[in-house]
Formats: sequence, structure tokens, C-alpha cells
Amino acid sequence: MSFSALHSSCVPPEHRFDWWCELISQDVAPTRITSEHTRDFTAGAGTVGLGVVQVTTLSFPAIRSERTPALIRRSDPDVYELMLNAGGDMWIAQARNEARMKAGDLGLWNTSRPFDARGLRGAGDGISRAVMVHLPRAELPFPDARTDQLLASATATNRGTAAVFARFLRHLVEEAPVMTDQERVRLGPAVWELAVAYLADRLNAHDRTPPEARTRMLLARIDAFIDDNLADPALTPPAVAARHHISVRTLHTLFRARERTVAATIRHRRLERSRAELANPALRHIPVHTIGTRSGFPSPSAFSRAFATAYGAPPREWRRAVLGDDEGCVEGVVPRASGLCDIPRVPPDPDESLIPWPGGSSSFECSAAL
Repeated sequence: MSFSALHSSCVPPEHRFDWWCELISQDVAPTRITSEHTRDFTAGAGTVGLGVVQVTTLSFPAIRSERTPALIRRSDPDVYELMLNAGGDMWIAQARNEARMKAGDLGLWNTSRPFDARGLRGAGDGISRAVMVHLPRAELPFPDARTDQLLASATATNRGTAAVFARFLRHLVEEAPVMTDQERVRLGPAVWELAVAYLADRLNAHDRTPPEARTRMLLARIDAFIDDNLADPALTPPAVAARHHISVRTLHTLFRARERTVAATIRHRRLERSRAELANPALRHIPVHTIGTRSGFPSPSAFSRAFATAYGAPPREWRRAVLGDDEGCVEGVVPRASGLCDIPRVPPDPDESLIPWPGGSSSFECSAAL
């Protein structure tokens, strides 16, 4: 399975719009596209092959995209397109439904029905961005008539299954350029299961998904809930179980096959978050005890003890060893003079509100960041 990322900058300006339209017709579906930016069309498209499913990334200025009955008769991949709006405002109409999608929303459309879609306004650079998951209609466990209820609707991704799915897609397109083909293929079933779980949630049709998939989805939701609530000192196994409407015993059973218990997982992720913040030069002005507090530790002493046990030095000394002063421990290989500077630098967490578009290609010579 391949990865590719192409950009219109690889094409002479007068041919960029036609090039991109042809690319969309081949990789997504034949579509009539119009735009006021045809003279110098700044756009890109990428594909991530995952075996059982394919993901496409798109970037484009303001456009109108129409799929007509004639184009459907010409060619139909017979798929549902599940799209994450990764930047800008979009509008779509299909099957007597219409929705305006803001950045972060999920939407669904069907290649077998006419639709009208518009990229209304891009992000700060004027470019709209989207991540599309192609779901073969015949493979979905829901009747078409039921799935079609979701056409041209917008779903926020700030909680629940939608949040888990959107977060996964963001990380997938970020890491896709450096993955091997084998790694991408292994991720295919996970993308499929998350997409099906999201649709099942929207349709209230969990009985249509296999028990194993429901269990994996529940664990993914629990993981996301823990990550989103690490700053809360009241985040405990009973609180996690209550939030997901299961017993504490069931929660512990779910974690039995994992390396860490629920409580140990919470503690580990708090420590990892605090370690990343301590190693971030941009946060060096924030007191150590504040970082511990916002990572969920109840007191500075509890934070210091837990951190020293995990990483071999109290947080203040660890930060000094990693960041150092103006003369050392700042860039590249950290000096070992203090005996602690051999602690590896940990990069800050990426801003999950942004998607770093793939910047390379394993299939094309002419490629650029989307």
C-alpha cells in the first residue's frame, strides 16, 4: 500500500486547475468543479493506502463541487465519503439535506447520489483542508436507507466516538509519510472499525457492529477521556467507569490485557505530560509546581516524588538538566557535566487543532506539502 502527496506547485500555473480536477476525478469521483481561482490554483491531494480502506487528504481554495446524474452514470466508485473538515468553512447538500461544516466537523456523502458542495472560506492562508475516508457501501453493516439519514449533516468532534475518530485521523495523516507499507496495512482495520463505530453511534445501531469492535471502541473512548481529563485530580477508576456507564470491575477487566492498570495508566500519562512540558523551552517560565498541578497531581510534594521515582530526578533538577542555561543543555546533544544531562529531550505535544499535511511521496517524484 502506497503513500503519495501532490501539490499544484509542481504544475505550470495555467494547468494547475485542470490538473487538480482530473486528480479528484481519478482518486475520489468524477465531479464538476468551478472556482474563481483558476488562474493560479493552489491545491493539493494525497492518498494513504491502508489495505481495507483508503484515506485522501485535500487542500484547496474556495470552490464549488457538483456531482451530477450524468457524472454518476459515467463512473461511480459506490462509496460513502466520510470527511473530516480540517480547516475552513464548507457547505454540502445531498438527498434534501444540507449542512454548513466548520473546522473540526465530520460529514458524510454518497457518490451514488447527486450532491452540491462548496468550500466557502479557507483558514488563515485562504486554503480549506479535508481528510476523506472512502467506505465501500457494500461492506458497511448498515442498510443504505439507514446510512443515508446521515447524508449532508455536520457532527462536532469535541466528545465521544466522533472525537476519538477525528483524533485518530489527525495523527494518521501526520505520521503517514514515515510509515512503512506494512504499518499502514495494519492500521487499515482500525480506521474501518472507528468509522463504523462512529456511524453506529450516529444511527444508534450498535447491534450491527461485532462485539470485538465495540470493545476496542470503548477502550479508545476511555483512553481519550483519560487524556482529556488528566488535569482533574478526581480522575480515578471509579470516575472513569461512571463516565462510561460501566462498573469498576468491568473497567479493570478491559485493562487486564494491557501493560498497566487503570490507575497506573492515569499516573503514567500524567507523568508523560508533565515531562513533555518541563522539556519544552517555550514553557520554561511556568513554575514546576504549576506544571504538576495542571497535570493532575494533588500537591507539589506528590508530583516531585512520583516524577523522581519514574525518571530518576526531581522535576526541577530534570528540567534544569534538559533545558540547562544559556551555555549548555539547550541544543543538540546535552552535556553530561551535571550527571543528569544525558536525559533525552522530549518534544512538546503537537497542537492537535492543526494537521501537519504529508510532505513527501513514495510514488511520485513531483511532490510537496499539502
